Amino acid sequence: MAMFTVGHHPWVFASGILGNLMSFLVYLAPIPTFTRVIKKKSTEGFQSVPYVIALFSAMLWMYYGLVNTNASFLLSVNGFGCFIEIIYISIYLIFAPRRARILTLRLLLLINLGAFCLILIVTNFMVKRPHRVKAVGWVCLIFAVSVFAAPLSIMRLVIRTKSVEFMPLPLSICLTLSAVGWFFYGILQMDLYIAMPNTLGFVFGLIQMILYAMYRNSTPVTKEPKLPEQVIDIVKLNTNSTPEVHPVSTLQPNCVENEGGNGQNARKETEHAEESMGGSNRV
Repeated sequence: MAMFTVGHHPWVFASGILGNLMSFLVYLAPIPTFTRVIKKKSTEGFQSVPYVIALFSAMLWMYYGLVNTNASFLLSVNGFGCFIEIIYISIYLIFAPRRARILTLRLLLLINLGAFCLILIVTNFMVKRPHRVKAVGWVCLIFAVSVFAAPLSIMRLVIRTKSVEFMPLPLSICLTLSAVGWFFYGILQMDLYIAMPNTLGFVFGLIQMILYAMYRNSTPVTKEPKLPEQVIDIVKLNTNSTPEVHPVSTLQPNCVENEGGNGQNARKETEHAEESMGGSNRV
């Protein structure tokens, strides 16, 4: 499968270094979020799913790097990915409420332990050695394509709100360059399992930067649907405070409560979409 080696083709080395460097930066992107969690001693309602999935992805690609000896560049970045994601999840478990903590532990047992062990058992004992690279490669490929729901959700959010607040340009650039590096690494190695998912990563990265250029100076659309007998003037949503609602007409108490709930749900949706960006587009 791999016709080029680092020693025979210097571009393999260059693309592998680029992929590693950009992936390191993507893995480090959530540090400000968890710094805030530690300071506030609260997870502020965001979910652990992106970090559990990112850990599972790093485990899969690290396993593929062990099976396919010509994909050695995958070992360093995904070894680091496993390490940093375990730190993130540990911080989450310390400060998350009991219900979220239990859900996270269940996901870890189901996905990172159960599903990964099942893949190990099947590919090692039911797949012959000559076909093992293909089997593990297809698992990684299918999983990598499936997690692209995260960038799709953040792009949908940008289009709907006409705001790029929750799609940081540096992160989009890092994701795009990471996809470029791994795409060329896979092409030069004749490894379609690495190249194919990063084609999508490159396309989505370009779309994110185009959306950023389109909406960076736009006025955000934050209007909520009108409720009976009330008019909402402005609803400001951000990740650090609760929604500010400025009523024009008198609101009934139950309407105020409902509006606050809608604002909180919208704020959580934007937080979850922002956190999910760092959990996808990785090899």
